[in-house]
Amino acid sequence: MSEIVKELSKYNIDIYGLEDKRYDYDMESGDAFFEELEQDIIEHGHFKTHIELNKSATMIQLHFQTEGILGLVCDRSLEPYDEPFISDEKLILKFGDHNQELTDEIEIISRNTNRINVARYVFEFIALSLPVKKIHPSLRTEDDDAFSEDEEEAVLVYSSEDLEDEQEESNEEQVDPRWEALKKLKGE
Repeated sequence: MSEIVKELSKYNIDIYGLEDKRYDYDMESGDAFFEELEQDIIEHGHFKTHIELNKSATMIQLHFQTEGILGLVCDRSLEPYDEPFISDEKLILKFGDHNQELTDEIEIISRNTNRINVARYVFEFIALSLPVKKIHPSLRTEDDDAFSEDEEEAVLVYSSEDLEDEQEESNEEQVDPRWEALKKLKGE
């Protein structure tokens, strides 16, 4: 038990008394990290995290760079395989009167906070880096690779003309023939 508790305590950062400047932290973890978090998304893995902390009078800016290998199960064959990952994320902790999550990237923490544990953030960023389709490398096809690449870089572009054309077409299609007969009687 003490070994597991010890695992997450690696991610404690004492912020009380830190000067307003940049600090660097390096952390490394494995399976014990995922077991301690009591989640069932990731069972196995090994990773290294570099955290750059920039402290100022009103906030703490954290830049997380995590790299490692996760043990996943293929969605097609149900065979286990190793998936390399890289995560590069930022988080801002603003000092305030209470704790509150404003957005995914900004949180308010109490001015009286002495220590932050960043394990939860590290896990969230790792989970976000997981592929949507977990496919064993031996089963991957060019279509699978193209799908994941296109998905990351896809941008939908609409012009106002396209939207107007679609609205006109949908308005024309929605006219009920019974209303047409009434319009003829009315003389329109």
